[in-house]
Amino acid sequence: MNTILRFAIAAPLLAAAACSETPADAPPVTGAEWTLDGAASDLSYVTIKAGEIAETNTFETLTGTVSADGAAAVTIDLASVSTGVDIRNERMRDIFFVVADNPSATVTAQIDPAAFETLGVGQSVETTLDGTLSLKGVEAPFQAAVTVTRAGPDRVLAVSDAPVIVEAGTYNLTDGLAQLQELAGLPSITPVVPVTFSLVFTR
Repeated sequence: MNTILRFAIAAPLLAAAACSETPADAPPVTGAEWTLDGAASDLSYVTIKAGEIAETNTFETLTGTVSADGAAAVTIDLASVSTGVDIRNERMRDIFFVVADNPSATVTAQIDPAAFETLGVGQSVETTLDGTLSLKGVEAPFQAAVTVTRAGPDRVLAVSDAPVIVEAGTYNLTDGLAQLQELAGLPSITPVVPVTFSLVFTR
């Protein structure tokens, strides 16, 4: 996600927080469990078809928590994939993700609470997140550059600074991808996708 878009997402939250409370007044970020606000969060990826057609897809249902000791987990409801086309959604669910056998994907990471201990309302910190993505029975590590902003006393925004690259082959998705390509009559579907996210946590 580029800097302008990240600012556009964060600015209204920061403005509201700045009007209501100063950094010195807010309780510390650490020492409590945080819950993902799925309605305010976004996880998207871009597919490339026929070498030049780019389409953005999203997942509409996300849940997750960050515990007081920094154990983070986000669950992606794969059946909630949204491509903007009903038949394509159906094929993604049934053929690509096979949600009957793989209803969800899970992202886990261990965060160092000390890195955010002094984060005040309206303040941000950049960090590198080492995590694991579990999808279709495969667990693989990933790394993400993230900006964490305290948007309010009890609201934190985590936004990817650059796309996380996910390869279909890593998660046994190439056969499903080939079926999608054949059904759609396409010469190619790129097996590598960039993933971006904007996650809001509250307590």
